[in-house]
Parts: sequence; C-alpha cells; structure tokens
Amino acid sequence: MLQIIRERLHQKYRTLDYPRVQPTLPERYPGRPEIHAVACGDCRACADACPTGAIRLLSPERPGPGGVERGPALDMGRCLFCGACARACTQGGIRFGGDHHLATFAREDLILTAVPRPLTPPRQSGRLFGRSLKLRQVSAAGCNACEADINVLGTLVYDLGKFGIDMVASPRHADGIVLTGPVSLNMREAVLATLAAVPQPRLVVAVGSCAISGGIFRDSPECCNGAGDWLPVDVFVPGCPPHPWSILDGLLRARTDTAAWDA
Repeated sequence: MLQIIRERLHQKYRTLDYPRVQPTLPERYPGRPEIHAVACGDCRACADACPTGAIRLLSPERPGPGGVERGPALDMGRCLFCGACARACTQGGIRFGGDHHLATFAREDLILTAVPRPLTPPRQSGRLFGRSLKLRQVSAAGCNACEADINVLGTLVYDLGKFGIDMVASPRHADGIVLTGPVSLNMREAVLATLAAVPQPRLVVAVGSCAISGGIFRDSPECCNGAGDWLPVDVFVPGCPPHPWSILDGLLRARTDTAAWDA
C-alpha cells in the first residue's frame, strides 16, 4: 500500500484540464496549415510535391472559394500533413502552424486559402444529445493509425469519459458513428448497416484524411474515397492521423455546435 501511495505521489495528476487548459504540443507537430497570398506565376513546386493532390494554385482565371484570390489553396481533407508542400514553396505561401483545432462541420470548410471566409454551421444540433454522447467506432479498411489515436483518448491524459463521451460496442446503444479508413468496397455495406442501426437523431464523425476523401488510396478501384460523397457527415476531423487532441476537439464540437476555428 505504501508503494502505491508513493507511486501516486510521484506520478501526480496527469489528466489535462482540457479545454480550459490547452495542450503543449511538440515543435515538429504539423498543425493547421497557414496560407499566404503569393504570386506563384508558373511555379507548381508545392502542388507537384503533394502526394494526394491536396493543393491547387489560384489565379484570377481560377478563383478560389472566396472569389478572386491568388496563391495556393490547400484541401485539409486530402492533406497528409507531411509538410512536403511547405518545404517545396520558396515564397512561403504555405506553412504548418501548431494549432490542433482542425474540425469543421462542412467539407468545403476544409479548403484553406489566404482569404478567410465564414464557416458553415452544423447540419444538425449536437445539443440534442445533452451531456452524454455514445459513439460506435467503425474501422473501414483503416491502417490502424487513426484507430490507435481514438483508442488513446480513453487513457488518463485525455480521459474521454469525463466529457460524457464513450465508445460503445453496439450501434443500437450509440448516438452516432466515428468512421476511420478509406472505406473499401467490402466495408461499404457494413458501414451503411452500422449507421442504419443507430437510432435517430444520429451523428457521423469522419476522422482522418482517408475517411474524408480516401487519402492516399483515393480513386483506387477498391476504395469508396471515404465517406464525404455518400454519407451525411456531421463533423470532419482531418489529419493522417489526426492528433488525439484534434480528435477530442472535434468530438466536443459535435456536441457544442461551435466551429473549431471559432474556439
């Protein structure tokens, strides 16, 4: 017993008082991209360096979501956060900051340009679920990276349960699903069946670039390109994989109806 008490005093309190206290992430963590208006000209270094086609170059002839813009447009839904584009850009048009708040309620809000624009409100109110949110995690041909970062939310550092959010074994006991992986053809029917078993109202949270767009498997004949085109997704959490803090933030946004970037 004395050994247990001694060890408890040594370990101290490890659960972060999130979101009141924000986590300190390592310097090499590639957080939310920052886009700057630069004159790209004929340079396509950043777009050519991207392995998933997440970048397109804007010009008056090819305007962005905010109208006539210039510089790169980066789709976080396809981005692997590898940083190859930032290293290739000689004008500093792209850099990755340390912000872990990445979640959005709409697919188009994941496309970043140099001109900020209003974010889309949630498709349905997460407040319907009150202070309790039960979710069924579905791995649809994922590599286990996103799955591992979801699983770690149950540890004492993150303590998912203190927010009233739990992962449950049956979709019939859930308020929604958390989808990971690019959704292979063999898993499409299973995803639809799982979602159908969740009673209304229900949420769909897409975690990771694979679940949002197919990621590095996009346009594969054995892949459904994630869930963005054929499932009613309520919350998008980009990343490859997203940091556990980003996933936790996205789950909290699903319940509070607040866009992550407005936090």
